[in-house]
Amino acid sequence: MALIIAAPRSGSGKTLLSLCITAALRQRGLTMQTFKVGPDYLDPQLLGALGGRPCRNLDPLLCGEPWLRAAFRHWGHTPDACLVEGVMGLYDGLGPSQEGSTAHVARLLNLPLLFVVDASRQGASIRALVAGFREQASELTWCGVVLNGVGSPRHQRLLTAALEPTGLPVLGSLPRREAMALPSRHLGLLPPAEIHHFQTRCHQLAALAERHLDLSRLLPHLQAGRGAPGPSPFLATSPADTPSPPQLRSSSTPGPLLAIAQDQAFCFLYPEQREWLEHYGARTRTWSPLADQPLPEGTAALVLPGGYPELHGAAIGQATRSLRALQTAHGLGLPIYAECGGMLLLVRTLHDPDNRPWPMAGILPGAARRDGLQLGYRRALACGASPVVRPHEQVVGHEFHHWQLTLEPSEAPQGISALQPLWRLSGWGVPTRTEGLAHGTLHASWLHLHWSGQPQVPRRLVAAARAMQRRLAW
Repeated sequence: MALIIAAPRSGSGKTLLSLCITAALRQRGLTMQTFKVGPDYLDPQLLGALGGRPCRNLDPLLCGEPWLRAAFRHWGHTPDACLVEGVMGLYDGLGPSQEGSTAHVARLLNLPLLFVVDASRQGASIRALVAGFREQASELTWCGVVLNGVGSPRHQRLLTAALEPTGLPVLGSLPRREAMALPSRHLGLLPPAEIHHFQTRCHQLAALAERHLDLSRLLPHLQAGRGAPGPSPFLATSPADTPSPPQLRSSSTPGPLLAIAQDQAFCFLYPEQREWLEHYGARTRTWSPLADQPLPEGTAALVLPGGYPELHGAAIGQATRSLRALQTAHGLGLPIYAECGGMLLLVRTLHDPDNRPWPMAGILPGAARRDGLQLGYRRALACGASPVVRPHEQVVGHEFHHWQLTLEPSEAPQGISALQPLWRLSGWGVPTRTEGLAHGTLHASWLHLHWSGQPQVPRRLVAAARAMQRRLAW
């Protein structure tokens, strides 16, 4: 068993409560597996750092329900405790539907709800709020309520008394403390590597949980399922025509080497991306453009994930060795898979939030500037082909950025004048448009994909890398 932390809306305290519980149980010596509903990259990094093992996203829209069930059975059965942090409000999903919401995942995995409410500006009215949500979600199991932002012992007594008629136990009351606010910026919380004195903050979160949460009553709900874990979700959900891993690795030739950009500028990466590549027989190495590293020797393909390159424009612009390595790799025809911030690395000029221009790799002929927010799930129809996409294929991805890319074909590097749009995107409440760029072995897009919902993407990327490895005799 595990529980799922839900709330009436974003900003209620789901992440704070999830981190407090995780920190406290880890400090008690328990092993912990955390999950996060939705496409978020940043909360899972914090939960994974505190929990001691990668946090796994549970997103039925991006990954599909079969993957969610298989992933939860596999990773949720081995630790002592298991916790799922929900997304936004309880019912918030795709448009006005509940698809992809916390409620959707709770029903799918039969998880009880722990409901956290921001009580900082209310008293007896909290009864109507909680009772209304419970009535609306009567088919779900509720294990209790946690109050967040409680101002005083008197305020706590008032709120607890108000909730008595609901029959739901109050399992904790977190005090109103500005010092415990989690640092954030425009795309969400800061990753662990950028939080000053992160270990000290972890101890503070654990102490907060020990003092203000009823952990003795919460722990039975958090205990992971007993028995053997389910089979690997990579085996359970791979396409039927895919060779098994032993077949993939039976050759005496080592698998192709894929370099994955990963540092403070490029940190939007699901753990499954590396795992899928290795599942299909590839070797993977981390590469830091920010540190001006050359590509690992023998690299046969590149993965450029999203992140915050705009906050590191000066450093990347001076990373001439890394930028030249990218240019050389593209010139040789190495497959390049770039998402969002990874695509920014490929442009000629990146304008930072202060509109200062910085030189990038110059593979894409144009400049990127801050623009309006693009946010939400997208259904994408492939306009053409890339190393990982076939014409007319459909996928579901997620878009979250503030950028506009202006192409200048007259400045295109030799051989890249025939750039084609990659996707035709549609989403709830947004106009249909084309997006992304494809040319030869290049795949560049604003769209984030979770490869667990599209396993053909890593399979084709590894196949393209293997072909490049043979061609270059690496």
